[in-house]
Amino acid sequence: MTIIDTLRQTILSSGEIILSANGSELEISEKTSRRDLVTQYDRLVQERLMAAISEMLPEAEFISEESAEKGNLGASDAFIIDPIDGTTNFIHGMSNCAISVAWYKSGKPHYGAVYDPNAHEFFEAKAGGGAYLNGKLIHVSEALLGDSIVLFGTAPYNPELADLTFSLVRKVFGKCQDVRRMGSAALDICHVACGRAGLYFEATLSPWDYAAASLILRESGGAFMDFSGNEISLSLEKTSVIAGNRKIIDESCILNG
Repeated sequence: MTIIDTLRQTILSSGEIILSANGSELEISEKTSRRDLVTQYDRLVQERLMAAISEMLPEAEFISEESAEKGNLGASDAFIIDPIDGTTNFIHGMSNCAISVAWYKSGKPHYGAVYDPNAHEFFEAKAGGGAYLNGKLIHVSEALLGDSIVLFGTAPYNPELADLTFSLVRKVFGKCQDVRRMGSAALDICHVACGRAGLYFEATLSPWDYAAASLILRESGGAFMDFSGNEISLSLEKTSVIAGNRKIIDESCILNG
């Protein structure tokens, strides 16, 4: 098997850890606030992924949400991991959460996977090779904003951005069919990539939230930029995010507020 084949199988098997979770046995810890939480399952998934990748690529660097030390994004092989994107949903027994893994080679995206074990949906893309959901090619919607659902995130770790977020939600709500707050940025971006939603935005995200999903989105024909209209290059810094086809992004009035 290729490295990607093995990585795919490891991600799928790591999903079994999430599905095996017993809510009454959750060990929940606060990281920076009551909204920024981690469980033993986040750590178990991360450990399995990192161990399997290190076995294949011993020199690999890691940038992961649940690691205190962050590796070098420009390394020959760097992996950006969110073991459970949507931990708060997971803690409350809501099924909208996912494993997100991006593989960067010398600072450039090579492969990305986002796996929703509850829905048994595996989104993936290899640079230059298109985007897929469970092996079937996907593409962003070409619908206009008025015929689309818009997904958004509330940047819960940064409450100072709440006024900006909800003012934008109100503006977009007046232009689209409806809005949704789902709780997993990685999955939201993938829902845009496969045409279920027309647009996703959030005032600030960390690299592990979007690294894999952004490649999937771009390979599906979508645009991925910040609120100023700049194409996003992966870094360890947080960034605002808007994702969709370029036409619907322009319609949304989110760019530049």
